[in-house]
Amino acid sequence: MKIIYTCFPEGKHKVLTMSYDDGREEDRRLVSLFNEYGIKGTFNLNAGIDWDEKRIPIQEYKELYQGHEIASHTYTHPTIERCPIEQVISQVIEDRKGLEKLAGYPVRGMAYPNGSYTKQIQDILPSLGIQYSRVVGNSDQFAMPRNYLEWKATCHHNHNLIELGQQFIDLFKTQYLYMMYVWGHSYEFTDKNNWEVIEEFCKLAGHRDDIWYATNIEIYDYMEAAGRLQYAADASFVYNPSAVSVWISVDDKLIEIPGGKQIEI
Repeated sequence: MKIIYTCFPEGKHKVLTMSYDDGREEDRRLVSLFNEYGIKGTFNLNAGIDWDEKRIPIQEYKELYQGHEIASHTYTHPTIERCPIEQVISQVIEDRKGLEKLAGYPVRGMAYPNGSYTKQIQDILPSLGIQYSRVVGNSDQFAMPRNYLEWKATCHHNHNLIELGQQFIDLFKTQYLYMMYVWGHSYEFTDKNNWEVIEEFCKLAGHRDDIWYATNIEIYDYMEAAGRLQYAADASFVYNPSAVSVWISVDDKLIEIPGGKQIEI
């Protein structure tokens, strides 16, 4: 019997993703750093806060975050578990509307403001067009999420970042999919005067051939496409009904399944 594994793009088995909140001025330096090292980030923003001089002007979002992902952080950043569900719905929808006008594409991801959410909020997000949402805290793990609406990062950047980064780089067992997910707020580097932490991490983890660098939504969409592959009962062929290519490993042989194609394996 064949051993078939799902792979990340180009047959890779490790992915790195970053998630930063609030759209503060320090994002400029952080985005520049990510771009220098080929790292991708998701930036969770509030379309209803455009009066704070410490934040990036919303008119600059599209250009600044090009190549990264703009995601929701609710319209005005309330502690939503204390809000009526009608207000939560408005906070998400209005943020999506505002951000989508700026970004020019559907905003389908989110980070819970103040780490605040309930099971009711979780359950309603897909009907509001939100496919995933990040919680706060550190898993200290490199596993893929079991629930994308309760997506916990590997670590905050002030929590063992370099040690965990080295562990991630050293992972070599290709029978697993590994994900390192880092979260935080860019202004914290200024507050703690520790920009060297993220600079060292980017030098350590950037531009590596065995790592896929992806935004949060790219990971979600790719894994959804991988889950839609249709295999023959005897594993002799596979059909990909999605528009994007998916990579698999068949008895250690890497195979690309192009979108809309059926491939003998």
